[in-house]
Amino acid sequence: MAKVSVIIPAAGAGKRFGGRGNKIFQRIGDQPVFIRTLEAFTTRDDVIQTFLVISEADKEEFQTRFGANLGFMGVKVVLGGATRAESVRNALGKVADEAELVCVHDAVRPCISPLWVDAVFKEAQKTGAAILAYPVHGTLKKVSAANVIDETVPRGDLWEAQTPQVFRKDILKKAYAGDISHATDDARLVEAIGHPVSVVMGDPRNVKITTMGDLALAAAVIGSLPKPKPKRPSGPFEEAQW
Repeated sequence: MAKVSVIIPAAGAGKRFGGRGNKIFQRIGDQPVFIRTLEAFTTRDDVIQTFLVISEADKEEFQTRFGANLGFMGVKVVLGGATRAESVRNALGKVADEAELVCVHDAVRPCISPLWVDAVFKEAQKTGAAILAYPVHGTLKKVSAANVIDETVPRGDLWEAQTPQVFRKDILKKAYAGDISHATDDARLVEAIGHPVSVVMGDPRNVKITTMGDLALAAAVIGSLPKPKPKRPSGPFEEAQW
């Protein structure tokens, strides 16, 4: 089992969300979005570090409202940069020497099943670079600034990238050592240095919360996520712990 350091970027401004306050502080049930996301990784035996990358503007709110939670969970807080890529790079410099893989996962993707994480970790350990993604099913239109269709885009080979995106540590560090100004995700940087990135089948329930509607959708689907089968006791005296 590879040792994994996890980076959770949460420093974005969230301008498209439209609600009051930062979307990462919005609640799904009784928990803020980012806490649900963190719990998908902090409870794993293969994760040795979890970094939450926040903006300077949110630092006081995190300390006041969530400092105790983050300390209990063993989460390390890192200040982000002007872009997502700069934020990831700030955390990447703090990854432990013993980490073999680095996982980057959006703070606003709280609907992540441990089975999907297992699958992408396993593939990254085998190939050095792997992401969750899902085939595009809708009809895609390229639209002009005047809101007129320019063309219909063939969707046959198109997949929508998701997170987690997981890479061998040395590969991701090499990718981030170059120009990161045009990076839309981590896989793009790894592609740019010539390393192939494997795709692991994701799921449409792996919602990225961008708008208020996405928050409602995440709340609706989170209870339906696939869960690992419970481990069966190996003997008659292991069913109860006293």
